[in-house]
Amino acid sequence: MRLTAALGISHGRLRRRIGLGPRSRLDLLRNLVTKLVRHERIETTRVRADEMRFYAEHLIEHAKRGDADPQAMRLADFWLTEKDLIHKLFQVLAPRFAPHQGGYTRMVRIPKNENLDRAERAVIEYKGNPLPPLPLPRRDGEKTLVNQLLKGYREERGTSV
Repeated sequence: MRLTAALGISHGRLRRRIGLGPRSRLDLLRNLVTKLVRHERIETTRVRADEMRFYAEHLIEHAKRGDADPQAMRLADFWLTEKDLIHKLFQVLAPRFAPHQGGYTRMVRIPKNENLDRAERAVIEYKGNPLPPLPLPRRDGEKTLVNQLLKGYREERGTSV
């Protein structure tokens, strides 16, 4: 008997459980992608934003081929529930990202909603949108590893001198 079969190791990509089932998950992701194309910046839970990010970037990748490509049109027709956004996808977003090879979205974590369900929140946006820029979180706080090492070095140097 092989050990891997006995352990039941899965080598595939596990999907997060979002929604009430496969159809609910797909509908939720389609609505999120549609909102992102319409507003170019949305706020949602971190898990949903992280899961939806792949599909939003994949949609842009296909839209860069142009509206004459049948696969790009079919993909846009499936993922965008509001059909007036197909024009925006091909005429506004695809030319904006034409020189880029990937990384069309940016995700920034925001504080948890303490009063409600305490879910981790995030803002996801297309890069280069006309909205004001998001304040990026500062990483040079007191608790970073580099600052803790510097603090320890200064204390050690001050006591020995």
